[in-house]
Amino acid sequence: MASFGKFVAYYRVSTARQGKSGLGLEAQRAAVATYLNGGDWQIVGEFTEVESGKRADRPELDKALAAARLHRAALVVSKVDRLTRSVAFLSRLLEAGVDVRFADLPQIEGATGRFLLQQMVAVAELEAGMISKRTKDALKAASRRGVKLGGDRGVVPTAKVRAKAVAALEKRAATRAADITPTIRELQEAGATSLRAIAAGLNARGIPTARGDGEWTATQVQRLLTRLPTA
Repeated sequence: MASFGKFVAYYRVSTARQGKSGLGLEAQRAAVATYLNGGDWQIVGEFTEVESGKRADRPELDKALAAARLHRAALVVSKVDRLTRSVAFLSRLLEAGVDVRFADLPQIEGATGRFLLQQMVAVAELEAGMISKRTKDALKAASRRGVKLGGDRGVVPTAKVRAKAVAALEKRAATRAADITPTIRELQEAGATSLRAIAAGLNARGIPTARGDGEWTATQVQRLLTRLPTA
């Protein structure tokens, strides 16, 4: 099955020695190459992490996710076990809003891939002992005594729903701005000081607009600059 589109490759090795020698890393690259298998594709970034699988703080993964969002590319990992069983890490991966592909499970992608990640989170939580039978029994006993559980579950006010939707959009826009900030800074340092010059630079690098269609304009760049971090 040939692959199409843009991809960001993420590799992980457990020790610094593996990272320097290429042990394990070469096999992961080969697995990704086999997964791509011809087609019309482009790897826009490769990131290698030297970390223990039990740790959730992975700076290279953060960079890979940012690059995937920036280019609207899929994140491809050589093997499922190259991720982790950490609930916090998997949850962060789900919240990143990136399409994740697994080279060893080529049939898993898109909504199905997201479902797989959700199941991995569920299994990790179960292994951590999140569910307690005694808690369930206590809640049932309280219910039999007439204790009202769960609070008011009436209709959520429309204003509250709208506020949540606006907050979600703002968060998405802020994330997009943070992802594109390094590219904007590079263009400015290279001499692109006008809005049109920055727009041309973004188009030349193949950076998609927020909607993913069309090309950057001076007006779009101006709106984006208002969201960029000042630091």
